[in-house]
Amino acid sequence: MRIVSLSTPFSTDVIKTLSAGDRVKLSGTIYTGRDAAHKRMTGLLGDNMPLPFDVAGQAIYYAGPCPAPPGKAIGSAGPTTSARMDAYAPRLIKEGLRVMIGKGARTEAVVDAICRYSGLYLAAVGGAGALMSKCVGRAELVAFEDLGPEAIYRLTVYDMPLIVAIDSVGGKI
Repeated sequence: MRIVSLSTPFSTDVIKTLSAGDRVKLSGTIYTGRDAAHKRMTGLLGDNMPLPFDVAGQAIYYAGPCPAPPGKAIGSAGPTTSARMDAYAPRLIKEGLRVMIGKGARTEAVVDAICRYSGLYLAAVGGAGALMSKCVGRAELVAFEDLGPEAIYRLTVYDMPLIVAIDSVGGKI
């Protein structure tokens, strides 16, 4: 098991160096999105409309952040169950999304898309939302404000602790 520091956006070359079980310290820009936002994004794609951000080489963190307390960029930001996004993830991966961050198992359709398009699934520790929020230096609303905490936010993260749960060749922990 290795500990690897990574920065966004992700290149295929970097993704292919990682193996299931590697520990990651992630820094850079990531986006949040849960099932309601994913449904809207795939609806936009189905209508040949642009997405609210370019997913190419990017990471989506399956989280619905709590409001920021005074002096903080964000409130608690723990991962949600990834399976809720599995109906939408393969389409977004096909469009260029390379990394998903969440908790729990993924369907074979998602694993197949990860392998076909050189992606990763990174696991975040559930129940550690306060810890994860300490890795966020900045948070800004990107799209779907009416969804409240399920809107899409752009986060700037520093050394976010994650584990490679599914690598680009389908290896799993």
